[in-house]
Amino acid sequence: MKIVKKDSNAVDICAKMLLEERVMILPTDTVYGFSGIIIKTEEKIRKIKGRGEDKPFIVLIANPHDIFSITDITIPEALFSLWPGPLTIIVPEKNTQKTVAVRCPGDQWLRSIISKCGTPIYSTSVNRSGCPVLGNIKDIIDEFSNDVDLIVDDGNSTSLTASTIILLSQKGASIIRQGSLIIPEEVLK
Repeated sequence: MKIVKKDSNAVDICAKMLLEERVMILPTDTVYGFSGIIIKTEEKIRKIKGRGEDKPFIVLIANPHDIFSITDITIPEALFSLWPGPLTIIVPEKNTQKTVAVRCPGDQWLRSIISKCGTPIYSTSVNRSGCPVLGNIKDIIDEFSNDVDLIVDDGNSTSLTASTIILLSQKGASIIRQGSLIIPEEVLK
């Protein structure tokens, strides 16, 4: 199934399908992403993408302060002020020894879907593991229409640059990947 992002009922359709634990392709403020409710759709997305269990997915949240339901670490104001936007922050997960990559996307439409779901969702770039990220909507439809429950068409991606990734720990912050948001090292000091 395919819908257009600007359809008036697109947010409701996406939220309903996500809550039904379906996997879809959604446009973000960076690249198109495979998305689904966290934990419940992880294996489905891994199978479609062909991605091993050693690489976690980014977790998208609706509001910046939602990160505190995931972690107890203090987020420096210099980073926190960059949300919503194309910044992913890897933080220690509450009550575990794991880390989790969290992003509050700059796209209000996408944040509305996450908010309607009432829970974070996964996002990982639309491509088979080891292959280039797809940005042409026709290529996305041709490659994945039989694998996902819904594709939301927002036209061709104008940029295939993913989010910037920062690792935040008790020792401080470090840049893992410079992406579409350029962060000078001195901001992290």
